[in-house]
Amino acid sequence: MLVFILKRILYIIPVMFGVLVLVFLMKVVMPGDPVLELLPSTASQAEIDALRDRLGLNDPIIVQFGNYVWGLVTRGDLGISYRTNQPVMDELMERFPITIFLGVISLLISQIIANPLGLLAAAKQYTWVDNAIILFTIVGASVPGFWLALMMIRQFSVELRWLPAFYNGTMASLVMPIIASSFGSIAATARGVRTSMLEMIRQDYVRTARAKGQKEAIVIANHAFRNALIPVVTGIGGALGMLLGGTLIVETIFSIPGVGKYVADAVTQRNYPAVQGGIVVLSFAFIIINILVDITYTIVDPRMKTTFIARRKRKAPSTEMGRA
Repeated sequence: MLVFILKRILYIIPVMFGVLVLVFLMKVVMPGDPVLELLPSTASQAEIDALRDRLGLNDPIIVQFGNYVWGLVTRGDLGISYRTNQPVMDELMERFPITIFLGVISLLISQIIANPLGLLAAAKQYTWVDNAIILFTIVGASVPGFWLALMMIRQFSVELRWLPAFYNGTMASLVMPIIASSFGSIAATARGVRTSMLEMIRQDYVRTARAKGQKEAIVIANHAFRNALIPVVTGIGGALGMLLGGTLIVETIFSIPGVGKYVADAVTQRNYPAVQGGIVVLSFAFIIINILVDITYTIVDPRMKTTFIARRKRKAPSTEMGRA
């Protein structure tokens, strides 16, 4: 088990290296010059060259990449923002809590709603209840989050004036962002739970539990649903990852000062260190989420833990034979 966890942690190194390479390639192909964005239009060529040299933009891209990786690994340095002259890491850490809060609350709400919907659809298969839930999942998977956000602003802020259109630090201003973030996740998770449950309720052990006279609710909850948790855990990890990535759109629409809006503003300003830092932090968070999901597999499904133990036992005799 410990070896499995260590292997998963070591996977962070090549994945993050690949992310850094892609980020720097994006820096090369992005149009525009950040120096021209920072200086007034009356700046001379000497001033432009001096600023480019101070920012390190005259160095070859491989040198810039090496310096960036070295600073990140040795000091946790994500560079200095072109706009504020402040460390990008400090600015991201100021904004990261609200992004995490928005993502976690949206995930909790989506799971609280989606799991019962999936269970109900599987238990009432081919009924009007099942058809209604399937229709909801299709609509939820089809509606873009940004369109839903704009429609809610128009309806609940402009016309009804029930909720603030933009974030102002109150919980009321987070209601629409949470709905926009979790709506698609609810549909996807409910559909996944329904599919997994339909497979489980046809298993022999479920029929045996029913034959013993147990109530249907107990059969569904204690026997079928427990063995359908692997897809549910996968859905939770994927949903949280998508919520963190989707905050870029939601935070921009609702003016929420999180990592997503920070990256979106940095793109329009050609603020390369801020863009790179935001992508690196979100990528690292997504990788950690996937590792936690893999570890949770072994807790939810004891069969996986048994598989790891069996592999270790098979390797042990072969090692002893080699020594002999």
